[in-house]
This record gives sequence, structure tokens and C-alpha cells, in this order.
Amino acid sequence: MPGMRAGFQARIQYSLASLLLGFLGVLPRRAALGAGRLLAYVGYAAAARQRRVARRNLRMALPELSEPERTRIVRGVFRNLGRLLVEFSRFPKLTRDDIEDLVEYEGLEHYERALAEGRGVLVLTAHVGAWELSSFAHSVYGYPMKFLTRPIDNPLVEDLIARYRTRAGNAVISRTDAVRGVLKALDDKEAVGILVDQNTTRGDGVFADFFGIPAATTPGLAMFALRTGAPVVPGFIRWDEARGRHVLEFQPPEPLIRSGDRRADVLANTARFNRIVEDFVRKYPDQWLWIHRRWKTRPEGEAPLY
Repeated sequence: MPGMRAGFQARIQYSLASLLLGFLGVLPRRAALGAGRLLAYVGYAAAARQRRVARRNLRMALPELSEPERTRIVRGVFRNLGRLLVEFSRFPKLTRDDIEDLVEYEGLEHYERALAEGRGVLVLTAHVGAWELSSFAHSVYGYPMKFLTRPIDNPLVEDLIARYRTRAGNAVISRTDAVRGVLKALDDKEAVGILVDQNTTRGDGVFADFFGIPAATTPGLAMFALRTGAPVVPGFIRWDEARGRHVLEFQPPEPLIRSGDRRADVLANTARFNRIVEDFVRKYPDQWLWIHRRWKTRPEGEAPLY
């Protein structure tokens, strides 16, 4: 009986997700963005727990902000999520002919030079802006890549999202097969995107400061880079309100710390990667996922922060 109930719930979730994406996808863009803003408003009003998490995160990370400033940022987070949903729904429509009207590059030469080295590329990225659009637009422009994902519990929804993500040539590497998948992609001189800004368990992560607070962080990016010599290129997407489009920004490859002590090097490079994400979030705080409990896992003996 519990299995039947779970299966029924999974099908309902899949149907709702399909209907929402289909509805937003057929609307004219301006109307879809308006619907996204409405969904963001409703989400902000309804998601009390997520608002509390966001405010707690902002008080810890940016204590100098006033309460009105924190409210503005939290509202911006929900608007960003609404915009992300709209852009995601329209992936089936995006082609090389119209992508330039939606996403423009800054620093593409950094990515191209790194790729030309022939060792593959590790793209350091995070949940900022319309992050799903970053890799998708990059593939539409002619730069298909692979990226690590954590499978969604609902396999039907996971399959739906994967179909959208991979329409332009990208491929998913599941975290359950991360080591083999990433190493093969780099050996094939491909690019792999890795999101480094989500909380991990003590067993899976290392502690590196993020906004001055120890944060359980995946060491995978540092480990892959140290093992293979593949360049690490920070890449983030942001919404530019003045230009009315998204900007996909690549930064110069980040030099690796190599002291000869592998464990120390993994920790040092992971801390450096966190600082890169932090610097970007400080510039565009309303476009990062503050509703995520980034500092949930604590070092042994520390009290919970949430």
C-alpha cells in the first residue's frame, strides 16, 4: 500500500510539472515572464520555511545588511527562481538563431583557451542566476558539455528534467557514477560542469569557509583537477536587468595549489573555489539560492545553525 501511494504521488508530481512547463513554454515570452513573476510572488508568500532559512543565512553571511535590504534580497531570490522556471520551460524552443537575444557571453575566450589545452575543462559553477540556462545556452552556442547532477527522488520528474537539459547535446553524469563519468569526459577532452555551493554530509564533504563560516563542501572539483591537471574555469550566469538578458561569464582558469600534500591541497583548493563563488554572490546577492540550508552540516561538536 505505501508503495502504491508513493507511485501515485510520483505520477501526480510528474503531471503537474509537465503541465506547468508546457503552459509556460507555449506562452509568448513576455507573458511567460509575467507568469513567472506571479509564481514568484505566490511562492514568496507561501514558502514561510524557505523565507526563514534565507533570512537566517543572510544574517549569518551578511550581518551588516539592514532588515529591509535582506527582505529585498529574499524577494529577489524568488523572482530569480520564477525567471529560471520560465527559461527552463522554453528550452525546446531555443535555437542557435535566437540564443544571442537571450544570453550573451563575457570572457568566452577563457573557456576556449582552456579547452584548447586538450586536457578537458572543469567548470566551477553554482546555483546563481538561471543556472539551468547556463549549460544549456552554452551547448546551443556550440559548446556541449557534461555536468554532475544529484538525481531527484521522483524518477518520472527526473526523466522529464533530463529531457529538457539534454535537448541541445549536453549529457548528465549522475553523482552515483561521478568518478568514472568525470574522468572519462576529461580523458575525451570534454568539459564538465560541477556545482560546488550545496551542503554535503560530513562523510562526503570537507569543511571550507563560505562567507567566513565553515561549510561542508564537495571536494570533488579539487580532487578531479589535482588528479587530471584539467584547468578549472569559473563560469556563472546572471540576469542583467538593464540589458534585459542573461550574461554567461567565464573567468580566467584558477591556478591550483600544489604543495605535494594531497589532503592539504584538496582543502586549500576547495577553500579557494568557495571564495570564488562567494565573490560572485556578493556582487549579485539576489540571484543566489539563499533558501538552501548551506551551513546545515556542522563540524563535530558544533551546535546546529538552523
